[in-house]
Amino acid sequence: MPADPIQQLLAGTYPDPDTGELLACEARSIAIEDSLVGREVELVEALDIGDQVAILGDVDTFPVLGERVAKALSDRFGVQRIVLDRHPQCDRPTAAVIEQRLAPNTTAIIAVGSGTLNDLSKLVAVTRDIPQLVFATAPSMNGFTSLSASIHEDGAKRSVRVRTPVAAFFDLEVLAAAPPRMIRAGLGDSICRPTAQADWLLAHLLLDRPYREVPFALLVDDERTLFASAAGLVNRDLAAVRALVRTLVLSGFGMTLCGGSYPASQGEHLISHYLEMMRPVTVIEAFHGEQVGVAALAMARLQTTVLARATTPQLRPIGITLKSVLDHFGPERGAAVWDDVSAKQVDIPSANARLASDWPAMRARLATIVQPPGRLAAVLAAAGAPTTPAALGYPDALFGEAFAHARELRDRYTFLDFAADLIP
Repeated sequence: MPADPIQQLLAGTYPDPDTGELLACEARSIAIEDSLVGREVELVEALDIGDQVAILGDVDTFPVLGERVAKALSDRFGVQRIVLDRHPQCDRPTAAVIEQRLAPNTTAIIAVGSGTLNDLSKLVAVTRDIPQLVFATAPSMNGFTSLSASIHEDGAKRSVRVRTPVAAFFDLEVLAAAPPRMIRAGLGDSICRPTAQADWLLAHLLLDRPYREVPFALLVDDERTLFASAAGLVNRDLAAVRALVRTLVLSGFGMTLCGGSYPASQGEHLISHYLEMMRPVTVIEAFHGEQVGVAALAMARLQTTVLARATTPQLRPIGITLKSVLDHFGPERGAAVWDDVSAKQVDIPSANARLASDWPAMRARLATIVQPPGRLAAVLAAAGAPTTPAALGYPDALFGEAFAHARELRDRYTFLDFAADLIP
């Protein structure tokens, strides 16, 4: 039986495919079991995180799992319950309110939930300089084990550096009972691995940006299982949910090992961030992972089209200016956007020289990663996940704007930039 990459990372024995160096994760414990009932105290006690814990959830996650965890831990720990209203937002003001409510003697914070609650608890843990861990309630995103938190700030959505949770615990029976849309969102956040890898590799080959193979090597076996079993995700198939959870956990570890979200968040996430920022209030917001899945299909189509060009590509200077950013995003959002995108400086003559000499080899390597959009769409469709903007409830015009302007949101160079700056 092949070695388990999660256990290897926990033990510090995973070999880096690039260097052979043995790699370790910062987390101390990962539990992915059919049921964790009765194991709550055992799992937390083994972490040696003190005896005064705060459990952070909301009005939805506390009935699902928070009360069970709080009741179990009360036999061994001092427990403070912090229950937020439905759909809290991850921003610094909300994190500050939680931090103020936290008892002064708190030795660790435990999130019971998924994306937003996990990110909020990460922010609070950094402020208080205490450990943080999570009991997941839905397999909806890949940030459980990452060192980043996604926050709303200055009218934009940003990833900020925090710390990797000391532990993440997954009761598959709880996760399998999550709302189907949340499970599909986790699949959407996983389906983008090929498009994100191709974007990151393009920036490496063309612009000498850093790149590593390890986050993708970690995922090979579990991703294959997940894509093959996608139809079982919303039928309470614990084996399929296990494959999804493992993929999300390993994706988070891959980001942590690389010091950022580069291996899992590229052009498709920029499109999703744009939709979250610029969606009219009259349009109901889709889940992040649902957006990412649809955006990944768009990126796969774009990448496939660019690689199919018969001629060697050549680039023209980037067409993004402070005025164009302010005109499109408005003064407040535009200023924040410009701070990020202005760092995206490309030496066009140098890039064109490299394309002229190396494009056949670059294209061949990228082609081994880029997936046919139809194949990715079939995986999403098997789980009943959205595959088109219309299925998200978004007008084609809004998605078209996202496709055109998402590259302005960050300094990451992706196929969105490459395609936009190609000389016809």
